[in-house]
Amino acid sequence: MRIDTVVAALPRTARGKNEARRLRVSGSIPAVIYGAFKDPVAVAVNPKDVTRIIRGKSGHNAIFDVEIAGVERTPVILADEAYDPITSRLIHVDFRRIDLTRKLRVAVPIHMVGEAKGVKQQGGILDLVTRAVEIECVPDDIPDQFDVNVTELMIGDAIRVSELVMKEGVRVLTAGDAVIAHIVGVKEEVAAEVKVEPEVVKKGKKEEAPKAGAPAPAAAKAPAAKKK
Repeated sequence: MRIDTVVAALPRTARGKNEARRLRVSGSIPAVIYGAFKDPVAVAVNPKDVTRIIRGKSGHNAIFDVEIAGVERTPVILADEAYDPITSRLIHVDFRRIDLTRKLRVAVPIHMVGEAKGVKQQGGILDLVTRAVEIECVPDDIPDQFDVNVTELMIGDAIRVSELVMKEGVRVLTAGDAVIAHIVGVKEEVAAEVKVEPEVVKKGKKEEAPKAGAPAPAAAKAPAAKKK
């Protein structure tokens, strides 16, 4: 979805960890703009501007402009970003240039609407199986999300990708028979009682092998023969 937002960027020539650290201390972060058969451009941007877009309604599918002072103004989409593992702050971002006349492949998130009758009336569980659907279309036709109404779902019912209503010109890449959401019943599994037989304690001690040099035990005497 195209949004009316322009992110200001400054070209940068220096590279490396020291330069990236210097930028972050000054309140900016390093970024790269690439794609559309043009050379990549290294820039510096304000992380707050990018964070607002990521947290916005369109999220990673937002199409906006990046204006590089004295170089170009181009529509882009967020391609990748990196965060500090300790502070979780945004520390780097990649922008991909967009040709508004060419189709893109994007994943659009699923948003469930309503309370399923199978949950409310039958005590079932609503299971969201597919969280995003991949589509292909021109940038201006990318939806923010797919709203899926689950109100009428009962236990055993499901909504599949093929049931989504698509705008003309939008091609669905996810399999049509893929389940988006369904209602499952609560199964009470009773663990089978396992009877443990008490261990039989053998009387007596195990015979130990004779020690080296020790006399062998005498053989048992045969019973005496009866006299006739």
